[in-house]
Amino acid sequence: MSAPATAIGREQPRLEGRAKVTGTARYAVEHPADGVAYGWAVQASVAKGRIVRIDTGDAEREPGVLAVLTHENSPRLHPAESPELLLLQQPRVRYRGEIVALVVAESLESAREAARLLRIDYDTEPHSSVLTEHHPSLYKPDHVNPSFPTDTSVGDFDSGYAAAEVRLDQTYRTPAYHNNPMEPHAATASWTDGRLLVHDSSQGTTDVQVVLGRLFELPAEAVRAIAEHVGGGFGSKGTTRCTPVLAAMAARQVGRPVRLALTRQQLFGPIGYRTPIIQRIRLGADADGRLAAICHDAISQSSTIEEFAEQTAVLTRALYAAPHRRTTHRLARLDVPTPSWMRAPGECPGSFALESAMDELAVACGVDPVELRLRNDTEVDPEEGVPFSSRKLAACLRDGARRFGWADRDPAPGARRRGRWLIGTGMAGAIYPARIPGASAEAAAGPDGTYQVRINATDIGTGARTALWQIATDALGVPGDRVAVSIGDSDLPPALVAGGSTGTAGWGLAVHRACQELRRQLDDRYAGTAPPDGLAVRLDTTDEAAALPRLARYAFGAHFVEARVDVDSGEIRIPRMLGVFATGRVVNPSTARSQLIGGMTMGISMALHEEGLLDHRFGDWVNRDLATYHVTACADVERIEAYWVPEEDDEGNPLGTKGLGEIGIVGSAAAVANAVYHATGLRFRTLPIQLDKLVDRLPTG
Repeated sequence: MSAPATAIGREQPRLEGRAKVTGTARYAVEHPADGVAYGWAVQASVAKGRIVRIDTGDAEREPGVLAVLTHENSPRLHPAESPELLLLQQPRVRYRGEIVALVVAESLESAREAARLLRIDYDTEPHSSVLTEHHPSLYKPDHVNPSFPTDTSVGDFDSGYAAAEVRLDQTYRTPAYHNNPMEPHAATASWTDGRLLVHDSSQGTTDVQVVLGRLFELPAEAVRAIAEHVGGGFGSKGTTRCTPVLAAMAARQVGRPVRLALTRQQLFGPIGYRTPIIQRIRLGADADGRLAAICHDAISQSSTIEEFAEQTAVLTRALYAAPHRRTTHRLARLDVPTPSWMRAPGECPGSFALESAMDELAVACGVDPVELRLRNDTEVDPEEGVPFSSRKLAACLRDGARRFGWADRDPAPGARRRGRWLIGTGMAGAIYPARIPGASAEAAAGPDGTYQVRINATDIGTGARTALWQIATDALGVPGDRVAVSIGDSDLPPALVAGGSTGTAGWGLAVHRACQELRRQLDDRYAGTAPPDGLAVRLDTTDEAAALPRLARYAFGAHFVEARVDVDSGEIRIPRMLGVFATGRVVNPSTARSQLIGGMTMGISMALHEEGLLDHRFGDWVNRDLATYHVTACADVERIEAYWVPEEDDEGNPLGTKGLGEIGIVGSAAAVANAVYHATGLRFRTLPIQLDKLVDRLPTG
C-alpha cells in the first residue's frame, strides 16, 4: 500500500458536521422507539429531612399517567454502586433538589402536570450548606480527585517563608460553578427479553454499561449503552448520572421504552457542579522574584452522601520551582449536592489563585509578570524530582508576549485611559497533566478495500471522531474515504471516558497500534489485500501505557488579556484575548483551536459572570437557569486567538500527542483578573468581578 499525504496535522472538517447542522444527528432522547413513554423527575423541596407521606392520588388520576415511582414502589437497586445512584430507594432527603419521585406518562405534558400534582410531606431537620474556612466539619480526606495525595511537603516551608525577602499571604475565593452543557442530561431506556438498551448523554458508555449492570444485577453483555452524539458535558457526564438509572427503572416498571430529559433548572444539583473553594496562597521570594517558598491551602465542600475532594492545589506542585513547598486540601461535608468534575477540575480554580498571587508577587518585586514566571521555570518536576517529558512553558510565554505586543505595556496600573475607559493588560501561565490511559481498539479490513475502526470513545463535541479517523488513516496508509470509524457504543472495544484531556492521547494510541498491526498482517500474510472474509485485529494498550518511563507529563500555556473598564458604570469589556499552548502533536488544527478558544471563553465567563448564588435559608441555588446564571456570550468576546508552539513529545506519548481540551480554561480567569487590576489598580481576589464591586471604587471624571 502506498501512503497518501499525512492526515495528522491537517485542517479537517468534522465528519459528523453535516449531520449536526442539518438536524439529522440523533441525541439521547431523539432515537426512535415504539410506544415510548416520558418521565418527569420530582425534586425535594427541603434541604434535609425525611419523607413522611406521599399522596400520589391526584397525580395518578391525571390522564395519560402510567406510573408514579417513589421510594415506596420503585424497583430495588443493588447497593453496589455510588450512593448517589441508589435513587428512590429510601425516604431520607440529603439536599434540596434531590430526586424523590418520577412520574411516567404517555406524553411529556401529562408527566409534567402530574408531577405538579404530587403532594409530599417532610419531617425537616436543621441543615448546613455554607462553606467557610472555619466550618466545624472540615477534615483531611484520604486523597483528592482522582487519586492524588491530599497533602505534600518538600523542604521546610515555614522556615523558607520566614527567611524570604518578599512575602505574600492572600486568600482567594471562587463560587460554585455549574456545567450547563447545551444538551441536558437525558436518556432513553428499553428492556427486551431481559436485555437493557440505553441511549444516554454520556461521556463514556463503558462506565454506564458497567454501572447499570451492577445496579440491576445483570451481566455486562445484557446491557448496551449508546452515546452516538453528545451535546457537551464539561465533566458533568463523565460518570453515570441519574438519568439512565431512572429511565431504566421506569422502563422496567411500565414495560415500555421511557425517555427522560432533565430541564435546565433540574441540572443545578443532581448532576454535579464545581465546588466553591477558599484558597490561601503564601509565596516567599528574593527581591528579584525568585521563589524560595510556596504554600497552597485549599478548602472545598462535598455532600453528606459521597466524598468528592477537588484537587485544587495539585497544579502548584509542578508549575514553578521553589525549594520549600507545601500543599494541603481540607473538605467540609455539607447538606448540598455532591460536587463533581467540571472542565479542568482542580487546575482551573487552583490556577486562579496561584496565577493571581504570582501577579501580586510581580508587583511587589517590581518585576514584569512574564519575566517573573521565566525566572521560576524548571526542567525538573519540583516535587517529584523527575524530568519533564517536555516543558515549553517558556516558549509559550515568549511567543505569547511577542504576538500580544506585551513589550509595549506600561507597568503602572491605571496608567492608560481612553475617554471613560480604563485600559489594562494581564497574563497568566497554564499547566495540565498529559495522561495516557490504556484502551482497546479494533481495526478491520474488508475485501472491497475499505477499513473499519471500532473503539468505544465518545465525541462530546470536541471532534474526537474526526481526530481518530485522521490517526487511523495515517496508520493504515490509505485514502481517508476508505476508512470508517465507529464510536460511542458499549458493544465496541472498551475505552476510558472522554475526560481529563486523555481522548486523543489514549484512544489515539490504541487506534494507531491496532491499525499498525492490521497493516503489518495484511502486508506479511496477504500481500496487502484483505482475504475474502476480511481481516480484523483487536489490540489493547493498557500494558504499553503502564510501561512508559516515569516522567512528568504536562501540557503548558500562557494567556494574555486586554481589559477595559468603564469608570462610570464599572462595566468590563474584553476586547482581546490571546493564548499560546504547548500541547504536543496537534492532530486537527481546526478542532484543536476550537477547544482552546472554548476553554478560554469559559475562563472569561468564570472571571466576569458565573456564580452559583446559594440561599442558606433553603440550602439551594437561587439562580437555576441561564437567565440568572450568566455565562459569557458572543458580545462579551470581541477577539480571541489561540496558537501553539511546535512540539512532538515522543517521550511523553509514542504518538507525540497531548490533550488540549482543558488547558484553555486553566489560568484564563486569572489573566482577566490581572488585566482588570492593571486597568484600575483594584485587586479582586473573589470571583466574579462584576460592576457592583467596581463602580464605587473607580476614579470619576
